[in-house]
Amino acid sequence: MSADPSPPPPRALGAAPTFQHKIDDLEQRIAVVKLMGGDIAVQKQHDAKKMTCRERVDLLFDKSDGRSTFQEIMIHAHHTSDSPMMAGRSTPADGVVCGIGQVDGRPVAVIAYDFTVMAGTIGHNTEMKCYRIREMALERRIPMVWLLDSAGARVQEAATAMFAGSGQMFFDQVMMSGVIPQVAAMMGPCAAGTAYVPGLADFVPMVKGTSSMALAGPPLVKAATGADVTSEELGGSKVHCRESGVGDLEVKDDAEMIATIKTYLSFFPSCFDDPLPRYPTTDSPNRRLDDVATLVPDNTRAPMDMHGLIDRLRDQDGPMLEIKPKWGQAILCTLIRLDGRPVGVVASNSKYLGGVLTNDPADKAAKFIETCDAFGIPLLFLQDVPGFMVGVKTEKEGIIRHGAKMLFAVSRATVPKLTVVVRKGYGAGYYVMCGKGYHPDLIVAWPNAEISVMGPEGAVNIAFRKQIEASDNPDEVRAGLVEAFREQITPYVPAAKGYIDDVIDPRDTRTILCNALATAVRKKNPLPPRKHAIMPV
Repeated sequence: MSADPSPPPPRALGAAPTFQHKIDDLEQRIAVVKLMGGDIAVQKQHDAKKMTCRERVDLLFDKSDGRSTFQEIMIHAHHTSDSPMMAGRSTPADGVVCGIGQVDGRPVAVIAYDFTVMAGTIGHNTEMKCYRIREMALERRIPMVWLLDSAGARVQEAATAMFAGSGQMFFDQVMMSGVIPQVAAMMGPCAAGTAYVPGLADFVPMVKGTSSMALAGPPLVKAATGADVTSEELGGSKVHCRESGVGDLEVKDDAEMIATIKTYLSFFPSCFDDPLPRYPTTDSPNRRLDDVATLVPDNTRAPMDMHGLIDRLRDQDGPMLEIKPKWGQAILCTLIRLDGRPVGVVASNSKYLGGVLTNDPADKAAKFIETCDAFGIPLLFLQDVPGFMVGVKTEKEGIIRHGAKMLFAVSRATVPKLTVVVRKGYGAGYYVMCGKGYHPDLIVAWPNAEISVMGPEGAVNIAFRKQIEASDNPDEVRAGLVEAFREQITPYVPAAKGYIDDVIDPRDTRTILCNALATAVRKKNPLPPRKHAIMPV
């Protein structure tokens, strides 16, 4: 394919071009650009089990009267580099599709890198297009979605590419943070500096097997360290969704990715000061959870099914989206709807290490809380937490600093906050899961709940150690003291003193939460004047 589009149909010799000739010329130019990198490059994309960027965009945006609502900008962009390495190269749309369209009836901006054109690399004009659409998204207060499939900076343009506008793209992301939702969908490679796009985004889903992100690709890693690694080993979805925590969710293919983006956006307003979207539901707020007792084992040390509780609480005709399900698993962070209203659930997961909090779950919860609070999404805390992990190893890893992030996020969240102590609420775990001191708009407990500085076993072993050691039957004495201590930490003790609002029938939890949410959405809770608080990172 040549660098210039094919000419329009010929006209009579010497005749001036007519208006129709100019329309024909425009159509021909657009048709050539939409061929992207050409048939061979497109086939390679399909062979890799990936859609092209234009197929992805077409799937993302709504149709109206059979036509896409997507309006592309700068489709005629092409590289203008005078670098010898770019001589004769064709770069239709300069390797990126940018524009605005409707997603579920609301405007959304997109930047979709085209891997069929020089591996989706970013040249000078590529970034000029992206800068323009970021500017439009921020000015118009609409969500910004990246469909990432790019090898990073276009080295063939060398210094003239001014990669990422000398960092302007990342500055823009920070300016957009908390103003409009940002989704960085990993649909292919995302190498070098470009990897900071997902690093700064709110939501980072990844396609299994085809997506990756890393600050350096395998060739550079080989040159710098001598290590032979694949893109998947270096920064695939397993690495980032299960180990590093940079990725938020693994999806099986491009189609599921687009569906996931739509689901995520459905929970959010278009910008921070828009009303929260509310959806019609046929699920009554008064629906009782008649089988909730099946989720809670009689043995307080046995794990409970918190996923099952969340599933029963939510609107049954609404979506549910768990964030970072394979990372920081002692806490579950899930978007649901209650009576049609989006809600962010922060729940203990006693099926993983008993729900003990460590660095990763604390970081995970802090990011989720901050994101929900930024866009006005109410928070629901479901407590079954034995506290934070203790020991030399965790102290060296900075457990205080990481736990403080979660405390920080919960403290400054001004959205409606609802807390249910489902089982255990021990020590600092009770605090970070929005205990009484963190101004929940409602805090209630189930009748089996235990609220204490620590669990009965640990408290007895510390407070009555000498008495137990001196007894003829230490195990029997210890068991008796544990039961006596347990009686002192039932929910009726804090309820009697006004430290919780009520002890509730677990079957009525959905109704109580829906009713509380209906009134809490009107609350005003301004923070004290300041430039900004200082997160303990």
